[in-house]
Amino acid sequence: MLRIKTFLPVLLALFVAFANVGRPASAAEPQYKLLKQIQIGGGSGWDYLFAEPETHRLYVTHGTKVMVIDTQQDKVVGEIVDTPGVHGFVPVPALKRGFSSNGQENKSSIVDLDTLKTIEKVATGPNPDALLYEPKSGEIWTFNGRGQSATAYDAKTGKVIAASIPLNGKPETGVADADANRIYVNLEKENEIAVIDIKDHKVVARWPIAPGTSATGMAIDPALHRLIVGCGNSKMLLLDSTSGKVVASVDCGQGVDAAAFDPETHLAFVSAGGSGTVTVAKVEADKLTVVQTLTTERGARTMTVDPKTHRIYLSNAKSRTDKDSFKVLIYGME
Repeated sequence: MLRIKTFLPVLLALFVAFANVGRPASAAEPQYKLLKQIQIGGGSGWDYLFAEPETHRLYVTHGTKVMVIDTQQDKVVGEIVDTPGVHGFVPVPALKRGFSSNGQENKSSIVDLDTLKTIEKVATGPNPDALLYEPKSGEIWTFNGRGQSATAYDAKTGKVIAASIPLNGKPETGVADADANRIYVNLEKENEIAVIDIKDHKVVARWPIAPGTSATGMAIDPALHRLIVGCGNSKMLLLDSTSGKVVASVDCGQGVDAAAFDPETHLAFVSAGGSGTVTVAKVEADKLTVVQTLTTERGARTMTVDPKTHRIYLSNAKSRTDKDSFKVLIYGME
């Protein structure tokens, strides 16, 4: 005769199984891995990338031109020339135009996205670096490094709305929140974020970023009103974009440059060329949780994320003088 205790483990297992019927299975966050590389060639300087999900285009700044890559075929399909010292490029498919920041000539190019030809150039402040398109106002904003200023102009007409908005500090990356009528931009040496009123075109607040210093990359989660900031002291910050309060911080790699956010996965990314890593963290209100430290390559510092495919793109070159070394690295989820 079997004792009752013989059945207890079986009964317990059945109870647990039935109790979990209908509950979603818990799963770890998906991990990123290297998918492929796109060899471009040339060893000159590079800066920002921009992944445009609707037209399946990746725009990669490279010296004096912008390379255009088809992200479905993963190959170069064109280039935009005559952009001396180009730092950034922002496409606006609805206008069939793209916009560059040409650091060496203190201008921004307006480009036809169909022909990749320059329509006109708009004067900015000295050394335009990062730039963005703010759709509610229809304005292009450039953040001018040596000029320590911002320039805003009409994306349709090229008319300058505000030639030189003083920032009193060297600007790095900026992001916009149309609902809040605000633009936020890192001031690297001042360890602050400048808050700009979009309509009035003036700075209305300056927020300290301690425990972070030397902020470079910035991204935004507009739904949660959170800024993701990558800092030179190997910190990744989460700030409340309504108050400027730092609500969370985690450690990240060395040589931080870019930051990005994927609204569908709620993942934030900070790339670090010094350590050759991308820190991937989950954004949850006042919580920032690292879910992966992705190993990339030393020197791969600039980055963009395609919110449709969730792929990460980084630029790198082993040598700035090696004519065959410049490339784009592509990482995707397992």
